[in-house]
Amino acid sequence: MTSEPLKVGSVPRAHSRAVLTHVGGLHARPAIKLTQLAKHFGATVWIALAEHGPWTDAKSIARVMAMKTPHMATLFFLAEGEGADQATSALARLVESDFADGDDHGR
Repeated sequence: MTSEPLKVGSVPRAHSRAVLTHVGGLHARPAIKLTQLAKHFGATVWIALAEHGPWTDAKSIARVMAMKTPHMATLFFLAEGEGADQATSALARLVESDFADGDDHGR
């Protein structure tokens, strides 16, 4: 996982990445966990399969599942707004933990 906080103007921004090691890829169960976690943060959160996009709303289960992300893909996270750094770090940790349950999401 790599994570880097940025500041564009007065808006906090952050990005991170993680390799999807879940054997089934980003199917329903892990996609639901990912979107539920993204919704815990006030920041706008995006997910992509390439460093420069195209970016997808990480809070939308339909859009995340439509990505059809395969096993061993690198997921890129980008967030903007309050809690951006915490959001991208927590999402990368969730992916790296193979979507393990737990309530410590960096909040």
